[in-house]
Amino acid sequence: MPSASTKAAATRAVADASLATEDTRLSPGQLEFRRLSLALFAAGVAAFALLYSTQALLPAVSAAFGATASAASWTVSAATGALALCVLPLSALSERYGRRSMMTVSLAVAVAVGLLVPLAPNLETLVALRAVQGAALAGVPASAMAFLAEEVRPKALIAAIGLFVAGNSIGGMSGRIVTGWVAQLWGWRAGLAAVGLMAAVCALAFRALLPKARHFAPGTLNPKALAKTVRGHLADPLLVRLYAIGALFMTVFGAVYTVIGYRLVEAPFSLPQGVVGSVFLVYLVGTVSSAAAGRLVGRLGRRGALYLAVSTTAAGLLLSLADALPAVLAGLVLITAGFFAGHAVASSSVSRTAQTGRAQASALYQSAYYLGSSAGGTLGAVAFHAGGWAGTVVIGLVAVLGVVSITLYGTHSARVAARREHLATA
Repeated sequence: MPSASTKAAATRAVADASLATEDTRLSPGQLEFRRLSLALFAAGVAAFALLYSTQALLPAVSAAFGATASAASWTVSAATGALALCVLPLSALSERYGRRSMMTVSLAVAVAVGLLVPLAPNLETLVALRAVQGAALAGVPASAMAFLAEEVRPKALIAAIGLFVAGNSIGGMSGRIVTGWVAQLWGWRAGLAAVGLMAAVCALAFRALLPKARHFAPGTLNPKALAKTVRGHLADPLLVRLYAIGALFMTVFGAVYTVIGYRLVEAPFSLPQGVVGSVFLVYLVGTVSSAAAGRLVGRLGRRGALYLAVSTTAAGLLLSLADALPAVLAGLVLITAGFFAGHAVASSSVSRTAQTGRAQASALYQSAYYLGSSAGGTLGAVAFHAGGWAGTVVIGLVAVLGVVSITLYGTHSARVAARREHLATA
């Protein structure tokens, strides 16, 4: 039988080995960490520029094809819906073939389709191409989250994911601004072509900068094992709450930004297409708030950060009801800041909560998130058609109330669990 000292030595050896393994992960200050951060930032820019490339152009698309707002909104909802459906199977493929390869192929296909989108002869073809593009982009977000969880030290994970989310916001902003101004000068088709070329440059930068994975262990494609992992994640109450929060936050965001272009081109604002596209400069606020999510969690805790994010979003929705342009813009700033902070907190919490099957955990979050985007875009457009901007705001406030309810329930559950633990200890 081993002696106590031998057991202690063995324990220390295991701990040292574990620490050594952790130390090989990347941390801020290292060249590889900077390369990884920049690469995924570029991937985020490309993915979101492509994913929402038609959103700022919806009034022009409606005019070109004689379509209603709700019909034209499917050029956005089809892409996000297809992404939501395909993210889980593609994340499973990333477990077998690697996160790096999956993200590379996904971006390459999405860019290729993006260069075909401007040639669509009718709305139906445009929607179909956008659906294919969304399905291709599904390989980027979940693989990126899993790649970070494997390659970055846990303490730096929220900051790293925050930077990836910041790339998303820059991509969403730049894509809309580029399409808006190019469309004003040369038409909406030229605007979509310009975004396709911009995404191609970002995809090449991503591939050149992304370091090789050092902690990826290939798995096998086992449908039964995948189903078991998914069931396990869906049986975790905390993960399910995080999935619902991501979906509801994105419902607000999808509704607001799908419809805002229609509101701003109409009276009393009557803004030109290029100026409407420039409104998306407020995405810069999202870049700041998502990058600051780690500090918010450190000061307020996860639930405290979510309360702050959802309060900011609700305040922005109410402020946007005013018919004064400065008030509308201020409302968009608050909505954007609250959304990106909440998304960064929820998505990073998923990566930290899941101990196994991180790619599937992230994929389920992305599925819920983009289903929320698809639902928000469609519901927001229908509500706008029925009741104007106030109808869209109601959709957003209902989703905000859902986030508050889930977060309050999580707070109550945590207090009950702590009380039970205290009584058991006593």
